[in-house]
Amino acid sequence: MHSPTLDVMTPAERRTGAVLAAIFGLRMLGLFLVLPVFTVFAGRLPGGDDLVLVGLALGAYGLTQAFLQIPFGMASDRWGRKPVIVAGLLLFAAGSFLAAAAPNIQVMIVARVLQGAGAISAAVTALAADLTREQHRTKVMAMIGASIGLVFATSLVIAPPLAAALGLSGLFVLIGALALGAIALLFLAVPPAPTFARQAQPPFSVVLFDGKLARLNFGVFALHLMQTALWVVIPPALITAGLAAGEHWKIYLPAVLLSFAVMVPAIIAAERKGRMRPVYVTAVALLIVVQAGLAAFGAGLWSTGLWLLLFFVAFNILEALQPSLISRLAPPAAKGAALGIYNTTQSLGLFLGGALGGWLAKHFGPAAVHLVAAGIGIIWLLLAVRMQAPQPRT
Repeated sequence: MHSPTLDVMTPAERRTGAVLAAIFGLRMLGLFLVLPVFTVFAGRLPGGDDLVLVGLALGAYGLTQAFLQIPFGMASDRWGRKPVIVAGLLLFAAGSFLAAAAPNIQVMIVARVLQGAGAISAAVTALAADLTREQHRTKVMAMIGASIGLVFATSLVIAPPLAAALGLSGLFVLIGALALGAIALLFLAVPPAPTFARQAQPPFSVVLFDGKLARLNFGVFALHLMQTALWVVIPPALITAGLAAGEHWKIYLPAVLLSFAVMVPAIIAAERKGRMRPVYVTAVALLIVVQAGLAAFGAGLWSTGLWLLLFFVAFNILEALQPSLISRLAPPAAKGAALGIYNTTQSLGLFLGGALGGWLAKHFGPAAVHLVAAGIGIIWLLLAVRMQAPQPRT
């Protein structure tokens, strides 16, 4: 039997989870404010009539994330989580301010690359894992995941009027300011992380070539490839269907909010009732169904709303489960490195989703984007069915 005190999060764990979720959310709000409007507004920049360049600018953020997540994660293991998080947020802010001043799509791509240099995801999730007990880690990761979903839903409502009022340049200035606000929150409200100085760090190769971790790394790559590719084709499709860019939130917002109602019981079933594997596999299978459905039935207004609802259900579940599983499977003194690898593959998915999605949409049409995403999802499903839930540590 579990002790009642072990099954309840302490006030410190709840506060830490909430604050780290807020920090993650502020940074992600900066990213998500761009997604619903970037394809439309970037097209007005010189060179923005090339859909491949627009897709590259959308996904370029993930390119430097891919190169720097592992070094940032390993640095956080060695020098501490907070200094690494601050450095990353400063780089992200600098990229945002450069994007605000971008005179053409080429400079916008450079700015998005600099934004991506703020590769703090591994350090933030490692800090969350450091400050919470294992039996509550999925809850904290779900809090972070929920914050991502909430700020995404918020961005869908406020991004179009903000972009209309401030322009793309003003939007990026606001994004840079949010990153600086996240630094203040980090120092004011997050306790210091415990150190693992007495534990020998395992060789990097042990973490890199671990089969169980690799399966999850491929999963997050596939998940974020699908997500970014989706935002290359969905906004133009909705405009073609007769919904103005400023009204896209009427489709996005209900889908995101309703998905939370399904995500919460799924997370509870996975964590408390020992249903981690079936919940995980079902979420992956649902992503394949969504991509196949979009390819087969197109992007009408009502059908898009339904497919996006199903997509966000699966996306939010997997965003909570996967980093929690990584933190449980990784050696305690190498969580930063393991989460760095995890976030590197996530960033590769972000980059490739934008670049590949733009190329496929330009040359073969939106259906090809969804079919390729479904094929990648099938590979993921074949790996997911072999997953085993980690045993609790003492």
